[in-house]
Amino acid sequence: MSASAGTAAPEVLASSPKIMPKQKGDSNESAMAIDETPTSSFFAPWPDRLRHSAIILLAAGLGLTVLVTLGQLPLLEAAAVFALVAAAALVPWRLHDAEASRDDVRTEDPVEAAAVNAIVAGMPDPAVLLDRAGRVIHLNAAAAQLAPALRKNELAQFALRSPEIISALREAIATTQPRRATYLDQVPVDRWMELVITPVPVPTRFGGAEKCMLMTFHDLTPLRRVEEMRADFVANASHELRTPLAALSGFIDTLQGPAKEDPKARERFLGIMQTQAKRMARLIDDLLSLSRVELSAHVRPDTLVDLVPIIRQVVDGIEPLARERQVEIEVDMPDQPVTIAGDREELLRLFENLIENALKYGASGGRVIVSLTTVAAVKAGPGEAAPEYRVTVRDFGPGIAPEHLPRLTERFYRVDVGDSRAQGGTGLGLSLVKHIMARHRGRLLIESVPKNGATFTACFPQVRPPTTT
Repeated sequence: MSASAGTAAPEVLASSPKIMPKQKGDSNESAMAIDETPTSSFFAPWPDRLRHSAIILLAAGLGLTVLVTLGQLPLLEAAAVFALVAAAALVPWRLHDAEASRDDVRTEDPVEAAAVNAIVAGMPDPAVLLDRAGRVIHLNAAAAQLAPALRKNELAQFALRSPEIISALREAIATTQPRRATYLDQVPVDRWMELVITPVPVPTRFGGAEKCMLMTFHDLTPLRRVEEMRADFVANASHELRTPLAALSGFIDTLQGPAKEDPKARERFLGIMQTQAKRMARLIDDLLSLSRVELSAHVRPDTLVDLVPIIRQVVDGIEPLARERQVEIEVDMPDQPVTIAGDREELLRLFENLIENALKYGASGGRVIVSLTTVAAVKAGPGEAAPEYRVTVRDFGPGIAPEHLPRLTERFYRVDVGDSRAQGGTGLGLSLVKHIMARHRGRLLIESVPKNGATFTACFPQVRPPTTT
């Protein structure tokens, strides 16, 4: 029997010369051929299974051999037991592979796919994709900037505390119907926002569809600002323009009537009319500037500018007025650049208003000091103390009474109406300064003691250096 078995094996190998060379010569083609035939794919894993189950089979074989040798177990029953152990050791490997493949399929959730994330990230407006429970699945950079508390796999209502948002979100989840809500976001500045919640069917891993919620935020602040600007412009312009228009109308009637043939009166009246016309032009210019700043108050400037050359340019440009008022301007500026995130044209207007006010209303003191300093850390409000730059404009004039200080930045508020109009003021200069500082996320400090002059300080936050990872 052993001899015939020994000669049978070479005959089997020799009878199949087409199989062995193909396996040795091209393993990829052999693997492909095995995968394509059901019979080969069934037998292909057996060598691996035998290798992994070798210890179990060896232990079972030794144990059964001992029992048979001691006469505790018949040979036939021992063979049956060994066959059952071998089957139990080999078959689960096939089941384990199938179960692992099914687990891999289940972990691939279409909702969390990279394509869905790319679509949400590419939306221009702030966008957040939620599941039916209200947990965040995806959000783009604009949404993270709008609501920094938003986190993936966490409930959105914990990060969005507005009652309008929470109410609309709950209704959309309960009804799976679109919802809209308008709310006022007051941090860091007032912004009117519109929230649109749209149910989006997204395929699931099991072939069904899940109604997710796509939240998009739209900034309505520019539209609101335009409406407010239009109403304020009509009200303020009609109020402030009434006086110079009445004066112009009266002088025109006089020139057409009694002073028609009086050259001296005509020259005097024409001079007054020119002054009133210039006043109206300044008033309209200030109103338009104030409206433009208010329109973009919620958008913080991101251009880096150096304060030192801006202040020097303003001082050089206003020097003729200083000579006319016989006031000396003292400038104390650092030699190194002082960089902030700001709008150059608005900063020019801001420093021009502050220094011009000091020259007009503090001229009796004979000098004005303009300085730029750095303060290491200031606790300006809630949060951590932050370093800032301070531009100070001080005059040595009559000063301002304490009861006027809280209202100085109101529109058309004047401490002395007659003196302000005689100086060519419109009552909008400090209001414009306040709004420019608000847009730059800064502060305006006003200090004054009667008969000891006034000090106006513009405080700008320093630019934070980029964080390195």
